[in-house]
Amino acid sequence: MKFLRYGIWAVIFVLAGFLAYSTIGSFINNENKVAGLVSVGGPFTAVDTNGKPITQDDLKGRPHALFFGFTNCPDICPTTLYEAGEWLKSLGSDGDKLDIYFVTVDPQHDTPQMLSQYLTAFDKRIQGITGSEAQIAEIVKKWRVYAEKVDAGDDDYTMNHTATTFLMKPNGEFFGTIAYGEQMDIAKKKLERLVKS
Repeated sequence: MKFLRYGIWAVIFVLAGFLAYSTIGSFINNENKVAGLVSVGGPFTAVDTNGKPITQDDLKGRPHALFFGFTNCPDICPTTLYEAGEWLKSLGSDGDKLDIYFVTVDPQHDTPQMLSQYLTAFDKRIQGITGSEAQIAEIVKKWRVYAEKVDAGDDDYTMNHTATTFLMKPNGEFFGTIAYGEQMDIAKKKLERLVKS
């Protein structure tokens, strides 16, 4: 009888250990996802400002940053694009090792020609990405971006969208973000680390 009692307790102890291990493992995996190890980005097909196809593979090989917006944006987009040019200048020669892409969330209006013309007002190293509505919807989904068309009346509209710049490693992995209005010195440090990644 005593042997049976010890056997039962041994089984309970082993099961408790297994459950604790499983729970801790699950918690660690969830913490990793919260820490930013969840997938951001992925395969896509779109077009550049010359109307030529561009895919995620074309972005790989160099560290890169993506900002989502639209050419009729009244303030956030032009401000961020101006700041992006300042980031590149602040990096000196390392600025030439970083690619920055402006991805439209308004493909209905932002044709390759329109996007190309718009970007002439900013640093020439900033490149544009557009495409069909389906293609842009795919990129928006994979980068976990919020984008919504809002009726402005008189057959006009605007776009609400995420104002974050996404930093990506040369292999296409997510590296971090730069928030809208983030201090220049903090943004520069992030980009310096990205260029060295």
